[in-house]
Amino acid sequence: MKVLFLNLPYEFNISRASRWPEKTKSGTLYYPYWLAYCVGVCENYGIDVKLVDCITKNFTLEDTLNEISSYNPDYIMCETTTPTCSYDYNTLNRIKDSFPNIKIICGGTHPTILPEDVLNKCYGVDIVVRQEYDFTVPEIVKAGGDSIVDYGQLKDIEGISYRDEDGKIVHNIDRPLVDLDKLPWVSKVYQEFLDCNDYAYAFAQKPMIQIVSSRGCPNKCNFCSYPSTMGGRLYRLRSVKDLVDEIEYILTDMPEIKEIFIEDDTFTVNKKRVIEVCDEIIERGLKPIWSCNTRVDLDYETMAKMKEAGCRLLVCGYESGNQEVLDKTKKGITLEQSRNFARYARDLDIKVFGCFMIGLTGDNLETINQTYEFAKEVYPDMCFFQQAVPFPGTELYNWARDNDYLITEDYSHWLNDEGYLNCLVDYPYASHEEIEKIRDNLMSKYYFSFTYIVKTFLANLTWEEFKRNVRGGTQYISFRIKKFFHRSSEEQ
Repeated sequence: MKVLFLNLPYEFNISRASRWPEKTKSGTLYYPYWLAYCVGVCENYGIDVKLVDCITKNFTLEDTLNEISSYNPDYIMCETTTPTCSYDYNTLNRIKDSFPNIKIICGGTHPTILPEDVLNKCYGVDIVVRQEYDFTVPEIVKAGGDSIVDYGQLKDIEGISYRDEDGKIVHNIDRPLVDLDKLPWVSKVYQEFLDCNDYAYAFAQKPMIQIVSSRGCPNKCNFCSYPSTMGGRLYRLRSVKDLVDEIEYILTDMPEIKEIFIEDDTFTVNKKRVIEVCDEIIERGLKPIWSCNTRVDLDYETMAKMKEAGCRLLVCGYESGNQEVLDKTKKGITLEQSRNFARYARDLDIKVFGCFMIGLTGDNLETINQTYEFAKEVYPDMCFFQQAVPFPGTELYNWARDNDYLITEDYSHWLNDEGYLNCLVDYPYASHEEIEKIRDNLMSKYYFSFTYIVKTFLANLTWEEFKRNVRGGTQYISFRIKKFFHRSSEEQ
């Protein structure tokens, strides 16, 4: 049995594995890391596999069909997201039309929450794998033995949805969450199938690599889709040894990698474990440069240990400059914690990428302005102002829908003609068009201020940091110029 894992082609460079799937404004492109982990599991089961990233290869649909024909798989495994699903359905239907005997399996955030939407709207998909599918896909393949799996063999496989022989959609029970120490090292899968130079974070040195040390998030932010879909709310950890072993492998066997990004929902949930990881790195004499997602409730002692162990940058969600808004979004942080976090990072010389949202539950024009003023107060090295996006499965989606704020539930309208996420909510205080203008103006005011330009220049005098900032800045300026001319043409 052969399985072809496809990061499906798209008309723009888009990161389906991102929590924010859209064409990026500063050159960021994620590894297809969910697919890659499953590739490694299948290899451990002795299954013949191939991983092809059609995005980085700039594959057209015809190129993809040629790849499928050349490899001649029995199964295709892919992912789709809410913003890309309409485009992906067309792609998968074309693949099924061309190769009717190949079983197509589809997973990801959107299929997990809306498996019937996928199966009803996309005849090309045979099986939906919900939530973590690392061990679901090999079980599907193994169930068929030397032939393609049939309906009768699917009934006992947990975590899948499919059409039975009568065309009725069946949802099997959920699969238990994965023991992460049973997963292979994703870095080895990247080495085998991908080119690390194809991927980047705007805030990371290049080439970078994404690995995962935990899954799940116990926090309850009402806008975050991953805990509601893929990883769940149960926080699970790799062992310290297994994680640091992989870090050491990357340093020794992938010396071209300049930065390791730990792509957990929140790496620092368990601070005792963070200290243990850092101590293990230090005791082995390793010198990694790494970054991670965190929360602003991180204490100084833990942050100092992270710095000692090579942490260069922290990505955090400040979200709002208004405490009532933070409370209504169930963020579980205070403005004082955010101020302390910013001060600790400055004292320790750790860079911060700060995320802010507008249009959150409880927001209005005054609180949005407070968010901008707060951003200037905590002053992250890099920041991101974005409209809140009501992803299906989140409380924010239910709130927007129940209050008739959603402008559309047609997922084909989630991305605009340039590949960026539209604002999907009309608020009592601002239309979706006005929210988009506010967002763009906040980004421009922050990044093009004299104070920020001088601070950035003085804080990034090393060659690596200079290159990273020039790369991200150039691409963002290009985005803003295109946005200006696009908006001007619409207004004429």
